[in-house]
Amino acid sequence: MAVTSNGYKLPKVIDEWRRSGLDQLNISIDSLDAAEFARITGHDCLPRIRTGIDRALELGVQTKVNAVLLSDGATERLQQFLDWLRDTPVTLRFIELMQTGDNRDYFASNHLRGDTIERQLIESGWQLLPRAIDAGPAREYAHPDYRGSIGLITPYSRDFCQSCNRLRVSAQGKLHLCLFADAGLDLREEIRRGDVAALAERIQTLVGGKAASHYLQQGQTGATRNLSVIGG
Repeated sequence: MAVTSNGYKLPKVIDEWRRSGLDQLNISIDSLDAAEFARITGHDCLPRIRTGIDRALELGVQTKVNAVLLSDGATERLQQFLDWLRDTPVTLRFIELMQTGDNRDYFASNHLRGDTIERQLIESGWQLLPRAIDAGPAREYAHPDYRGSIGLITPYSRDFCQSCNRLRVSAQGKLHLCLFADAGLDLREEIRRGDVAALAERIQTLVGGKAASHYLQQGQTGATRNLSVIGG
């Protein structure tokens, strides 16, 4: 069982979540500088979130921390994360900033290629780990001097889509084959009927028509104007 959270209330709830069967936790932290974190999120609560993560690790909850790569201040931000990973056994996932339907100017001024960070890691002795068949989109690196690991999600890299194994179903019963697809595909009738075999057949048929790529490189952004409908 996994939960994705902003972590604001984590110290208060993590023990109860663990008792209820929580195995994995995903938290978003785009900066370990408290002032910068407050500017990004509008909330001055980074110390509280880190306290919650420490408690989750004490309880044996596998924890991933997501951070979006931004060009401004990248060197300082990366070093802060590396210092943290030296003694903190979390998986830090750097996610390359993606262009959506309403962030073209922001993307143009803040996009940082993930392979830039990847080269720095390799030059510093980080080694690519074998990728499990059911693993997500991240390429994960480890270093013998660090307790934590680093995953890189780089959608602008060549052949990124070839190993994609993710499907999403929205609360409206729409199957999203890709975050950047133009629209979801309706599964509501099969879900309402409770016909598992028909639902499986419908999903298999729809997956067979999935596009070979998200075509981000060509400026295709699909339905990303409202990513909250699609889900993370």
